Amino acid sequence: MHMTFDVLLSAVGGLPFFDLATVVQLLGERRATIQTQLARWVRSGRLVPLRRGMYALAPRYRRTPVNPAELANHLYRPAYLSREWAFGFYGLIPEAVVTYTSVTSRVPKRFENSFGTFEYRHVKRAAFFGYHARDVQGRKVLLADPAKALLDFWHLASGPWSVDRMAEMRFQNFGAVDQEVLREYGSRFDSPRLLRAVSVWCELADSEHEGTIEL
Repeated sequence: MHMTFDVLLSAVGGLPFFDLATVVQLLGERRATIQTQLARWVRSGRLVPLRRGMYALAPRYRRTPVNPAELANHLYRPAYLSREWAFGFYGLIPEAVVTYTSVTSRVPKRFENSFGTFEYRHVKRAAFFGYHARDVQGRKVLLADPAKALLDFWHLASGPWSVDRMAEMRFQNFGAVDQEVLREYGSRFDSPRLLRAVSVWCELADSEHEGTIEL
């Protein structure tokens, strides 16, 4: 049976986004045939391309809105949101972050589509921990704990983390980070540089709590 657009809508209309493999599995047609048809619908504006082999329905056909944070988890897997985007989510920095920053155990990648810029940085498998599913605008999203978001950021940024450098980040809401968890997670990296960053953070957090911080 030829795959019409109505057939596609009945199969994936309730999904915020979908990939080629899902359509092949649901409809049972030849992969090459489906791929050609999906490309045709991208050109006609019925589908929105997200990355190679992954799509969303155009807004006029979409029943479920696309949550970019959720999309970040699915564009490239395994991955979880972390670093600057997580800082914005937890209020650790004054401004929200536009780029969806994630970490992955795979090679680094970057995607740009209608829903934003999605950046993936590599960490070794042993450092791929410290994240949980959290509610982001009504959808479950894999997101680093506050402590792990900091460690991922420090780990992926070269050079030592002095008090001055840490202060330049304009961190705030220090109470959102559990210092015991930060130290425990930090020890798992086996990195003196990161342990120093943890100490500097805790010093700043304690000073902020006491109202004596001097920047």
